[in-house]
Amino acid sequence: MIERRHVATLLAGTFLLAGSASVVQAETRALSLFNTHTQERGTIVFKRDGSYDSKGLQELNYMLRDWRRNEVTRMDPVLFDLVWNVYRDVGSHQPIHIVSGYRSPATNNALRNRSRGVAKFSQHMLGKAMDFYLPDVPLEKLREAGMKMQMGGVGFYPTSGSPFVHMDTGSVRAWPRMSREQLVRLFPDGKTAHLP
Repeated sequence: MIERRHVATLLAGTFLLAGSASVVQAETRALSLFNTHTQERGTIVFKRDGSYDSKGLQELNYMLRDWRRNEVTRMDPVLFDLVWNVYRDVGSHQPIHIVSGYRSPATNNALRNRSRGVAKFSQHMLGKAMDFYLPDVPLEKLREAGMKMQMGGVGFYPTSGSPFVHMDTGSVRAWPRMSREQLVRLFPDGKTAHLP
């Protein structure tokens, strides 16, 4: 038989958990960005009290536009949540340095003609991807944080002219793939959608 004090403790714990979930849902989120091509910078609030802020989303859409053609698209807001979570997890204090955001089909085709590393059906064309780096965080740590989220694709480009990671909100995948040993270190419980 459960004693009254145990019931009271259980109820108090339940209310605390419910309250903390409400706090998480009601939080305000902002991204501090620097576009490496346009030299634009800013801190943009994209979520207020747990709801997306339309003005902030429009500002992010513009900041992540196809700078070559000056074309803007509607970026996937979930991408901003993903990047915000990764930024928080790695403990950066620097702006997110954007290498690439939206790519128009014309820009994507032009880049494909110059490089084998550009996907024909790139998530960038759908407004679901961002290539970036953080000056104060090792690229490997950024890659691992993205993979731990298991919310989409994570590409690792340490030897690019401007080294970066790619993150998108497509299917869960990573390239190049990690070895089995690397995955075990990253996911010791074995619970991952990533393949060696």
